[in-house]
Amino acid sequence: MTSAKKIIISLTACCALSAAAQEAPRSAYFLDGYSYRHELNPAFAGERNYVSIIALGNINAGLFSNVGVNTFLYKTQPGSQYKLTTFMSPTVDAATFLNKLGKNNHINANLDLTIMSAGFKAFKGYNTISIGIKTDVGVNLPKDLFSFMKLGQTGPDTRYHFDDIQAQANAAAEIALGHSHKINDKLNVGAKVKVLLGLGNASAHIKNMDVAFGHDKWQIQAEGELQMAAGSGLRVPTKAEAGKDYTNPGDADLIEWGDIDYDKFGLAGFGLGIDLGATYKLLPDLELSAAITDLGFMSWSNAVTGRTGQGTWSFDGFQNVAIDSNQPGYDDNKLGEQFDRLWDDMQDVINIHRDENGSGSYTKALHATLRLGAEYQMPFYNRLTGGFLFSSYFAGCSSWTEGRLYATVKPVKWFDATINYGASTYGSSFGWMINFHPKGFNFFIGSDHQFFSVTPQYVPVGNATANINLGFNVTFGS
Repeated sequence: MTSAKKIIISLTACCALSAAAQEAPRSAYFLDGYSYRHELNPAFAGERNYVSIIALGNINAGLFSNVGVNTFLYKTQPGSQYKLTTFMSPTVDAATFLNKLGKNNHINANLDLTIMSAGFKAFKGYNTISIGIKTDVGVNLPKDLFSFMKLGQTGPDTRYHFDDIQAQANAAAEIALGHSHKINDKLNVGAKVKVLLGLGNASAHIKNMDVAFGHDKWQIQAEGELQMAAGSGLRVPTKAEAGKDYTNPGDADLIEWGDIDYDKFGLAGFGLGIDLGATYKLLPDLELSAAITDLGFMSWSNAVTGRTGQGTWSFDGFQNVAIDSNQPGYDDNKLGEQFDRLWDDMQDVINIHRDENGSGSYTKALHATLRLGAEYQMPFYNRLTGGFLFSSYFAGCSSWTEGRLYATVKPVKWFDATINYGASTYGSSFGWMINFHPKGFNFFIGSDHQFFSVTPQYVPVGNATANINLGFNVTFGS
């Protein structure tokens, strides 16, 4: 495995290990006894004082996509040595594969791990303090890119054009202080300030790419850029610095993907964010709420930037990505090796030249979320409410919008539960959460997205959209 792949896998692993999500669980929005409602709207005051169990108070992990395992992996023909092959196999019908894709295909993984948190009533309101780690990884791949990979040359003058190929990864520690204040019997307001410590950031954006097929090679023109920051330990050499061969003198500053390395940990940036929120009792049985969270910026230092070179360059095609079982060398093309080869070829497709200064800094806006909610207490049973939440997440290729309907029951003071249904950029989903909050503790578990068919590794077979939120906290006071 190359060093470049190790870095990418490490960034992805941050999401998996922190158990993942930049975006708080929306199923909990109308649960009064949920200790972390302030993450969704800083105007929400806690029911009781609380202190989290270290690293167990709030774990939220998610994977979101409009494609799935069955989009890219297929059963092989009877008698094959292996059970699965990739979409690149000649045994997989092109139309069958391409019809499963959208115009833009998103895959995103998020993680939010609260290391410690506390909430308490004081200063004429409700106050919160928390320390946590938040990570997110996202990729956007247009359908035409897969047509290019699968179909290749279909005639003497075959051309492809792609727009908006994006990939991004981000990891940061967060220290947050919040306050919710009651203005009057109808209006509550809240705000939270967040200090951010950057752990790592990487983003690549191919704005457009044109591919023209020649007799024995493909001519490619592309416009794009790359930004990477992971502290002083990040090494992104050019071909010249790595001592690698290159054909044209102008290729000396090409990034040598195989020699990218990360040899020591260090903070990669600093940032500041703010959450703002309000709730308003419009009618005795109807409460409206609004919040915008993660307004702010992150400044990344010790950064490496690059961009695609000018002019036209060539690529001789994806080679041996999926081999029929009757062809020589099939034993050397197991599924993992096929993906390794595909990755190696994709590196050749994206020719990034490192900027002259080699390092520097850049600033990016945080991924903000807008939420608008309404909750109505049912006249026929005052322990049942209906609710609606509109959410919009602003994160480039990982952006999404959702509307979600809720039925929430609060039969006793120490227990509430919700079921809900949402329609979003990633399709529709069923959510739920149960929340125990008697005096002494708060335990909750729930999910915004359900799945019913998984691989042996518990990855959803259809659209890869699933998440889990759980936590245990000590409560006290009234």
